[in-house]
Amino acid sequence: MSLWGDDSPLGAFARRQGEKERAGARGNPMTVTQAVHTARHILEKHAGILWVEGEATSVQRASSGHYYFALKDPRSQIRAVMWRSDARRLRFRLEDGQKLRCRGQMTIYDRDGKFQFYVQFAEPAGLGADALALEQLKRKLAGEGLFDPARKRRLPMLPRRIGVVTSTSGAAVRDIIRTVHRRFPVPILIADATVQGASAPRQIARAIRDLGRTDVDIVIVGRGGGSASDLAAFNEEIVVRAIAECPVPTISAVGHEIDISLADMAADCRAATPTMAGEMAVPVLAELSELLHKEEQRLHRELGITIRDARQEFDQLIERACRHMAARLGERRRALDHLRAQIETRHPRAQLLSGRSQLHELRSRLDALIPRRFDAAQREFSSLAARLESLMQRRLDAVGRDFSSLAARLDSLSPLRVLQRGYAIATRDSRVISAADQVAAGDAVHIRLARGALDCRVEATRPDAPRTGPAAPPGQPDNPADRPEDTD
Repeated sequence: MSLWGDDSPLGAFARRQGEKERAGARGNPMTVTQAVHTARHILEKHAGILWVEGEATSVQRASSGHYYFALKDPRSQIRAVMWRSDARRLRFRLEDGQKLRCRGQMTIYDRDGKFQFYVQFAEPAGLGADALALEQLKRKLAGEGLFDPARKRRLPMLPRRIGVVTSTSGAAVRDIIRTVHRRFPVPILIADATVQGASAPRQIARAIRDLGRTDVDIVIVGRGGGSASDLAAFNEEIVVRAIAECPVPTISAVGHEIDISLADMAADCRAATPTMAGEMAVPVLAELSELLHKEEQRLHRELGITIRDARQEFDQLIERACRHMAARLGERRRALDHLRAQIETRHPRAQLLSGRSQLHELRSRLDALIPRRFDAAQREFSSLAARLESLMQRRLDAVGRDFSSLAARLDSLSPLRVLQRGYAIATRDSRVISAADQVAAGDAVHIRLARGALDCRVEATRPDAPRTGPAAPPGQPDNPADRPEDTD
């Protein structure tokens, strides 16, 4: 039945009023309040719950938490109210321009007699509530600069300890541990947290803050792939802010490559998978060893160039000193020749004797001066040689100490040390065997020991079973019964 048709309650009420007027029976007229109450009673009783779709405009949120707004279409609009108790259940924030589908009750406001729509529930028309809430949160956090590329930090080249926030029962933690231990074994601190469900955001944020107070150099936050609802925890504001406030660089590894969450946008680096996060966290030991070898060669070349330059400078000093002494000696000889010429040109015996005396004195002075100058030059030469030798020795000692420290560190991280503790490396066709399902019964395998090797044949294989305990520490093999399947 139509609310406004001839057979509707409002139509019947209007028809009765018209009949009374035509009959001349005016009766006692109603007051304005009575008329509004009567109209409101008929409207609320017979209209019931309505769904109204329109564009929100003039949205205001009072300090009490109530929403006051209007719903309009190209031809009409109506005032609407959503009380605080109903507004709390919204997954998004009401804003001007949103197209909404609202469920509620139509009524008339007593004070000014206008239609008003009491909204009990609202949802976006077209875009889902969750998607709209996510977009609004994304705009809010971007406005605060949490996604700004300028605040992204570089990952340390060689972290001393890695923190991982994920579920210890998931496959992601196994992927990260295997990848890190394969490339460059470093200690890993795991903070267990539920990665989906209502409690997941609080647990993830608390785990990130707890790791940030430890001595880790990198924090990896992630989980394996899943549906959009499974990854929803990493789109929560509390998780995004915890990542942005983490005191050390963070890597987000949520889902697979096509899954991009707000946590990915706030982290310093994004990894497409947990395995890739482990690869980003640490370098490859073999590549680092090769780099150190190249640096050692470069250091030897630079040291050789420095020694060569010092020798050239020393030779130049000696050459300048010799030229100076030769010039002084030439000046003395020329003065002596000049005196001798003066003596020979004078005939009186007194002048001859005086000249001889002067000549003897000058010769004595010259003989005394030449050794002193030579001794001074020799002492200067010896001092320069000693200083050069001391400088070269100190430089060589420093280089030797750095080289010994790097060599000792490489030796401590060498896989051969692991073999000497009783472990072995199994290979098939020159490829390392890390899981039982890589071989079958009857396959030939090569076992590398600390001393020597064994050629063996597989009699049987035992597949892994899910592990429920904590992660195995670096250097200790996983229990085969606790290894989950790889999700990459």
